[in-house]
Amino acid sequence: MSQKPLPPTPLAGITYVIPPDDYLLSGRDGRVAILWQNNPPVPLLDEDHTALDGAGRPDYDMVGRGIYQALRLNPECAGAAWYAAVLKDAYPHIISELGGQIIMLEAREVDTPYIDRKINFLKIMALLDPDNAGLQLEIGRGYVDKGSRLSSLQDAVNSWYSAEKHLKMALALDPDDRTAGYEYGETLYVLGRYQQAAEIWSGLIPLLEPGERARVEARIAGILAGKLPMVPPLDYLTALSVAVEQHGNGFSDDAAAIITDVLADPVFAAQFPLNEVYYLLGTCYQEAGLMAEAAEAFKRS
Repeated sequence: MSQKPLPPTPLAGITYVIPPDDYLLSGRDGRVAILWQNNPPVPLLDEDHTALDGAGRPDYDMVGRGIYQALRLNPECAGAAWYAAVLKDAYPHIISELGGQIIMLEAREVDTPYIDRKINFLKIMALLDPDNAGLQLEIGRGYVDKGSRLSSLQDAVNSWYSAEKHLKMALALDPDDRTAGYEYGETLYVLGRYQQAAEIWSGLIPLLEPGERARVEARIAGILAGKLPMVPPLDYLTALSVAVEQHGNGFSDDAAAIITDVLADPVFAAQFPLNEVYYLLGTCYQEAGLMAEAAEAFKRS
């Protein structure tokens, strides 16, 4: 029994068209000839859809622009694998531009919207090269970065679970990658899966340099000795996101109370870099007129 195709994913600025059965995507002086029959609808920019001829046959440039934008907006949209295959076969200049964008984003410190963009670009590359462990590793690390930033903690739950998913894929593709193994264990730890983290880290020990080995063995020993945060670290990150929201709404006292509750857990406070959190706490104290407390918090930021 044939499976019913998924409906197209709604995307801002994109209109989908179903071309005629005999529609042939052609271009590059005859070097591209792809029969579209029985494949997902063609995503087009709204302005290209408006300019489409009455026969409903988008030209080569229209299809390239539409696919690239659709994948940039959502590289997990319905039909993404087909769209990526079309890019790979028919649009080498777009693939080259995509690689250049990733290199540019890696070369500088970026804010959260740029992390999202980089993750999406990497996901497109992973569609083109699904067996590339390094791409899955970089996607996972992007999510870890996003899930650790004070400015994007409202997305911490999705970020850390997404990191776990992609780092697990990276490790499955390359079991000897010690970076992927360590970071996968870290995501399990943040999610509160401490024994699983210890098992992953234990398997890494033969691959590590002496300094790295000592650090990992200390983490494992802490787990086995029960020296753990009182709640999963992800819960604390979620609480801190509430503190950020409360501060933004003008409730500095409430934000400070949440932050001090989180920092009262010595294990969590010792294991996670919290400079931004102490700065936020200092700001809350300052706004509440508690200048001595503010000075102490700023000193630790």
